[in-house]
Amino acid sequence: MLAALGFATIAIFLFAIMTRRLSVLAALVIIPAIAGVLSGAGWGLGKMMLDGVIRVAPVGVMIIFAVLYFGLMLDVGLFDPLIGRLLRFVKGDPMKIALATAVLTMSVALDGDGATTFLITVSAMLPLYQRLGMNRLVLSGIVALGAGVMNIIPWGGPTVRAMAALKADSSDIFNPVVPAMGAGILWVLLVAYFFGRRERARLGIISLDQLQLSPEPSPHAAASGAVDGAPAANGDESDGSLHAHTSERKVALDRPWLFWFNVVLTVVLIVALLLSLMPLPILFVLAFVIALMANYPSWEAQQKHLVSHAGSVVTVSTMIFAAGIFTGVLSGTKMIEAMAAAAVSVIPESMAGYLPLIVAVTSMPLSLVFTPDAYYFGVLPVLAQASASFGMDPVLVGRAAILGQMTTGFPLSPLTASTFILIGLCGVDLGAHQRFIFPWAFGTTLVMTAMAFATGAL
Repeated sequence: MLAALGFATIAIFLFAIMTRRLSVLAALVIIPAIAGVLSGAGWGLGKMMLDGVIRVAPVGVMIIFAVLYFGLMLDVGLFDPLIGRLLRFVKGDPMKIALATAVLTMSVALDGDGATTFLITVSAMLPLYQRLGMNRLVLSGIVALGAGVMNIIPWGGPTVRAMAALKADSSDIFNPVVPAMGAGILWVLLVAYFFGRRERARLGIISLDQLQLSPEPSPHAAASGAVDGAPAANGDESDGSLHAHTSERKVALDRPWLFWFNVVLTVVLIVALLLSLMPLPILFVLAFVIALMANYPSWEAQQKHLVSHAGSVVTVSTMIFAAGIFTGVLSGTKMIEAMAAAAVSVIPESMAGYLPLIVAVTSMPLSLVFTPDAYYFGVLPVLAQASASFGMDPVLVGRAAILGQMTTGFPLSPLTASTFILIGLCGVDLGAHQRFIFPWAFGTTLVMTAMAFATGAL
């Protein structure tokens, strides 16, 4: 009963947001609330919801101040010189920008932290996409693919969990799938090339003279167009955009000391993030406050700046806290545990020899159903025990699992807070993002599975 209710809850949620019957925020709250009542949670439902909110609170704080920090830096023109150099390098070619996005994402993702990868990569590339009028779903999609395939690394969350659950080391779980991961990386570059060619056909190769004459798109307009993923429209100062204040850019760029202060502060922040010198939320809080005081000395200017970013902050942060409610109910009612048991029980004994392949192929879609802890500590041990009873090495299912479950699947899953960081920074809708990139992310898993099978890793 609980398992069926859990699967129904996930299915209804995905249907509601992908068909736009409900907003993501409403679906994340009302659907699990109804499911919790039907499960018999009673008055305990409120505590489950609150527990979920508490678990995502640090991520919520981080994204609020990350959006504020990078929004401020965009406002004052910190990235303008970088954008100019990138434009000269890519010569206004959307295909080169798409490939550069993939390479940058996979390079930054070597640290194994999805949230940091999204914050750094999107902040660097979004202004370029806006300047050329490229589809922001292409940005969120390529970043999702690149971060997903790199999340297989041994210090990434899924592989660490797989090693812990099976009591195996990286030489058993990760090393044999390195060729498969290489195939996945090539697939991501191929998809980025395809997306770039499509954007080039739509936009053409834009000359630098055209870009200098055309106004820069507004991220606020980008957020308002997020439902269908259409390119951002041009904005003006009155729309409350993240960096529509042309005068602020000119003043900041006319004060070289302030520009270089912002550069140093941002570099220090990124290094501190990569080294985890302090909790990520605290780093962003401190960095934003310092940047705010330096760039907007007066109280009035500070208030005006905060108000101009209020819309973006509220949109992203509310979704993250709502996602906490969603996972809190599924965990608190034990629906996830019941779904794990049900998922294992449906595998017939006659298919035992194909168990690793079954696990690999289903691993990516199951990211939409199971949290990483639920899958790797709930489902995987049972699958491993089943494989051992069939005379197979249990590490085979561990290798199969990391080919998709919360690797290629995590940047699409509503069960991970970092997904909302990605779509929030890109200004796209979760349903639109999932519809756009799911087939390609699933393709990454299939390509890696084929290579793993061919090389004997499965």
